Amino acid sequence: MLAFPVDDTNSSIFFLTGFPGLEQQYPWLSIPFSCIYAMVLSGNCLVLHVIRTEPSLHEPMFYFLAMLALSDLCMGLSTVHTVLGILWGLSREVSLDACIAQTYFIHGLSLTESGVLLAMAFDRFIAICNPLRYTSILTNARIIKIGLGILGRSFMFIIAPITRLKFFHYCRPHILSHSFCLHQDLLRLACSDIRFNSFYALALVICTLFLDSVLILGSYILILHSVLAIASQEEQLKSLQTCVSHICAVLVFYIPIIGLTMVHRFGKHLSPVVLVLMGNIYIIFPPLMNPIIYSVKTQQIRSRIQRWFSMKRY
Repeated sequence: MLAFPVDDTNSSIFFLTGFPGLEQQYPWLSIPFSCIYAMVLSGNCLVLHVIRTEPSLHEPMFYFLAMLALSDLCMGLSTVHTVLGILWGLSREVSLDACIAQTYFIHGLSLTESGVLLAMAFDRFIAICNPLRYTSILTNARIIKIGLGILGRSFMFIIAPITRLKFFHYCRPHILSHSFCLHQDLLRLACSDIRFNSFYALALVICTLFLDSVLILGSYILILHSVLAIASQEEQLKSLQTCVSHICAVLVFYIPIIGLTMVHRFGKHLSPVVLVLMGNIYIIFPPLMNPIIYSVKTQQIRSRIQRWFSMKRY
């Protein structure tokens, strides 16, 4: 069992817990985690490379997919150093400034992914419900504006609560309960007035993640209504198949969030390692699964990757 400093409340150094109770298994745990992060980085880089180099993929749907892959790639890069640093026995210490920076990027990228998934739902809605105006509505200029709007919403709105973390007084032991820094984890250690951060965070979640999920659900209700109006069953199936990848990506993103929320709300009796593992699933699972989903389910990307690897073989 690794020990933490007893009196560290006057220090600007925080300590990441890692996986409590599994310290002896860290060398073995580092193997699957290293493989997962390697897959996250290589998979999303591969998707970005395929979209960039294949002219037939220079369409709105794939531009949004590139945004999703880029946010997933950045999420992996923002957490890999602390998670593997713990498992490899390098360091569990993190300065307050570095912790706040990691918090900013983790939460900002989470909101970015939610916004991109909403934009992809809008793309599918236009493609199925108003196909004749698809190219005139989703122009390159408009896609750039949507992308900038998503980034602005994600990273501008969280500046106020994240900045306040710098000025809080942390009078409790500086021990964080995950392998990376999160806003709620730092709030738990603060003895300052955290009401603004708590209410702001709740309002932000409602206005972003919750609202995005409702709008995505609404878009698919309209899509389903439009598809059912098509006379041919073959055409109905063809239209719905174009949505399968996006639906899978939405489920991969929102199910871990719901699971983590339920565990924190009702799983007080569970082992701390369960909470830590759920936190890692929330962070790592979408960036790991999205490249796999789109490589398997999207015919254009799948055929391009197969062609690329067959050329490498010869």
